Amino acid sequence: MDISKLGIFEIKSLLLKREVSCTELVKAYIERAERLNGILNCFITINRESALIEAKQTDEIIQKNPDGIRPLDGLPIAIKDIFVTRNIRTTCGSKILGNFVPPFDATVVRRLRDAGAIIFGKLNMDEFAMGSSNENSYFGPVKNPFDLSRSPGGSSGGSAAAVAAGLTPASVGTDTGGSIRQPAAFCGIVGMKPSYGRISRYGMIAFSSSLDQAGPMCRNVRDCAILLESIAGNDPKDSTTMSTPVPHYTEWIVGDPSEITVGILRPDTYEGVNPEVLSAYQNVVNLFAKHNIPITEIELPHIKYAVAVYYLIATSEASSNLARYDGVRYGFRSGEFGNLREMYIKTRMEGFGDEVKRRIILGTFALSSGYYDAFFRKASQVRRLIANDFYKAFSKVNTIIMPVTPDVAFRLGEKVSDPLSMYLSDIFTIPVNLAGLPAISMPAGRNREGLPIGVQFIGKPFDEHTLLNTAAFYERESMCMNILNEVNL
Repeated sequence: MDISKLGIFEIKSLLLKREVSCTELVKAYIERAERLNGILNCFITINRESALIEAKQTDEIIQKNPDGIRPLDGLPIAIKDIFVTRNIRTTCGSKILGNFVPPFDATVVRRLRDAGAIIFGKLNMDEFAMGSSNENSYFGPVKNPFDLSRSPGGSSGGSAAAVAAGLTPASVGTDTGGSIRQPAAFCGIVGMKPSYGRISRYGMIAFSSSLDQAGPMCRNVRDCAILLESIAGNDPKDSTTMSTPVPHYTEWIVGDPSEITVGILRPDTYEGVNPEVLSAYQNVVNLFAKHNIPITEIELPHIKYAVAVYYLIATSEASSNLARYDGVRYGFRSGEFGNLREMYIKTRMEGFGDEVKRRIILGTFALSSGYYDAFFRKASQVRRLIANDFYKAFSKVNTIIMPVTPDVAFRLGEKVSDPLSMYLSDIFTIPVNLAGLPAISMPAGRNREGLPIGVQFIGKPFDEHTLLNTAAFYERESMCMNILNEVNL
């Protein structure tokens, strides 16, 4: 049995048929992760001992009550190292949290466990989720399984690479400006950013509180629906979660084209986009047109300001959120200092990486006296205009199709010294976060070098079920969904 090709649904079927035990599965994934982590660097922590104990307990539960199996019972899953996990090291990719072991679980983790999942590892990421290449991690860069010289994307690069390489059947990442969708596109998997407020952020280490959102990263749409259904919903511990009922998402993946209406932007919106990416995007649009799905040209006039708005709002919120890392209560503390002020300064200088420092400085400046109105307040006003553009478009259609990224996965080191170029790689994903919308990245083929290309479907707020229906239709009709079969590690 080749576990590297299995997803959630296949694993669940094997467990129900008693063709494999949970212990065998967990052991196989851990051994594969340990064998390949030296090549890909996906994992920061592998939770071998306690995961095998949990697997044995799950086998006993399934044997005693096979009819009472939970949605994720026996599923070995590795998650982004941004979610706090009880008694398991949680670093957020940073030296400043290098040895932090939380005493509680994030709500996402608790819901995974309540559904039966076994957390066997924590996955590498850009430090504090700040990055688009996974090169900002204190624990080193992750490699793209399709080409080890290239980035898997960021900040959920470890999650995307691990799913693509079959080191975990699925993962949960986070998306602040594209950090699920961009790495999903670079690694040829399905990655979904739900509506803001659909999934609890309690216990998810904060980068930008008004933008951060957790979401599933999987091998196919069905798995995405299964995982989303398990972790979504209101949480009293997070006041930003909505009480909107969580549908049975697995019932919506029928791929019914009669429910779909599509919006696209004018072609001149994509000037400068890699021609192969643009061709793949157009092929997706043509597929919908071939099936007589209504396609309407829409306008989003203010998205040209999205990158500037994002890097004012996100950095301002990061400046506030990261003030708690002072070396006093938990985490790293500098070993040499003469007084309290010097301890603060040295701890942060030594504990934070360059990109995190850059964003803290930018955000602190944007919030400073005399500049708040000119920068943060103005950015917040333009953010509202961007959201209104989307709402207007959704009065005509229920799905918008866009590329995920302007280019395919770039080489490691190619953009490290050029932050602006790196920031622009999220130009098509950032507007979705600013508007709080759901979006899903789907494989759209590969370029001449064999590198994956992604396309994203964007939906109305809290309309993830329609989005999953659209993705399921595309998955059924597209020839691009077998891309992960080409990964040989």
